[in-house]
Amino acid sequence: MPTPQLDPRDPESRIARLVDGGKFEFLIPRTDCGMVAVTGDIKGNKVIVFASDATIKSGALGVEGSKVIVSAYKAAMSAQVPIIGIWHSGGARLSDGVASLDAFGEVFQSMISASGRIPQLSLVLGPTAGGGAYGPALTDIVVLSPEGRIFVTGPDVVKSVTGEDIDMALLGGPEAHRKNSGLAHIIAPTEQAAVDDVRDLTALFANHGVMNPDVTDIDLSVFVPQSRVRTYEVHPLVYAILDKETEHIELLSMWAPNMTTIIGRLGGATVGVLANNPAHIAGVLDAAAGEKAARFVRTCDAFGIPLIVIADVQGFLPGAGQEWEGAVRRGAKLLHAFGEAVVPRVTLITRRAYGGAFIAMNSKALGATRVFAWPEAEVSVMGAVAAVRVLHRRILADLPAEQRESMELELAAEHEKISGGVTRAVEIGAVDEIIEPSLTRSALAKIIAETPHRRGAHGNIPL
Repeated sequence: MPTPQLDPRDPESRIARLVDGGKFEFLIPRTDCGMVAVTGDIKGNKVIVFASDATIKSGALGVEGSKVIVSAYKAAMSAQVPIIGIWHSGGARLSDGVASLDAFGEVFQSMISASGRIPQLSLVLGPTAGGGAYGPALTDIVVLSPEGRIFVTGPDVVKSVTGEDIDMALLGGPEAHRKNSGLAHIIAPTEQAAVDDVRDLTALFANHGVMNPDVTDIDLSVFVPQSRVRTYEVHPLVYAILDKETEHIELLSMWAPNMTTIIGRLGGATVGVLANNPAHIAGVLDAAAGEKAARFVRTCDAFGIPLIVIADVQGFLPGAGQEWEGAVRRGAKLLHAFGEAVVPRVTLITRRAYGGAFIAMNSKALGATRVFAWPEAEVSVMGAVAAVRVLHRRILADLPAEQRESMELELAAEHEKISGGVTRAVEIGAVDEIIEPSLTRSALAKIIAETPHRRGAHGNIPL
């Protein structure tokens, strides 16, 4: 008689793929409540894992299942270890009625109480709706597999209420969350890749390591064009700064791609890297980038992860659309996040840092531990040419068109001497030190190693 195959949705099967050696112990004996909770290890770090049982009522969560999650959170808080939720849930159990809603509220309260105190990671492997959608949304990191779906109300309800005909994938699948919602931090290409990403993230959050300042230096200038107007991808620069062959994960890679957020290691220690990416809208700050960066800064600060900020930014993106999308309100979140942060945080200005964006990218005035600049970097209210067009608009307007460009360049060169640029920024203390690209890795590592490590005393509200 052939051995019956285990349902791939079975929570034990899913947990076994996540934890070391597939070994775990039940925190609570398994029942038909639709949820299981276990203890195990991930890359040698103790963790608590709970998982929806999608083989029973599509993983719908009732009173007893909610109690399992609450118990898992109590255990994780007591042990001060990461907690990971594997989600595949149809939401509240209809058979439990309003009691299931109250039970979901208790789950949410457990998550909120743990926010910023222990790492919370969510692995979404199937449709997750209603209260089941807000569960992952309240956690620090959300990883979405190809079959994962996150939405408040399913296609049938959407159609009955709005008349809109839409399927699960388009409503709440990878394409919905890749560029539009900002909800899923990682969109994995396969389910196994999603599992691997959670394992790497767990290691980065659970085992920060100790910063070794004796890192190997390389010439980083090759990753940044000399011309200030050329675009380039910032990722090669970030990866050259980070240690090779260690865990590194980019978060929200397709949402607000003009801002890059990566967690990795430098000198063996976990660090967060926040970088303007000139390959996308010239790396300027817009409403979405401000919000994305603010959430990243608060996440790193809450868990004591030092920050490296790479600034190459011309300013904030102008336009009515940006103003209406709350560019000021959402940009203020980034200012507040940096101003509140207590972790070591070092800024590196590579080419340009203009205007309010210079302040927003972890300026000295906002409490940066150290601000470095490369020798050819420019620090200014705005670019020299743009500045003279404002300051000398009448003179330029009176010139013949054929003379205007050369006069602009002449005035811009004079303006650079007067405004002082990076030299003036050093004089007033806005930039601490000018360093060579070839000595940057060790300079960053040394400052982080020498600075007392603290962590923010705040939760990690999902901005």
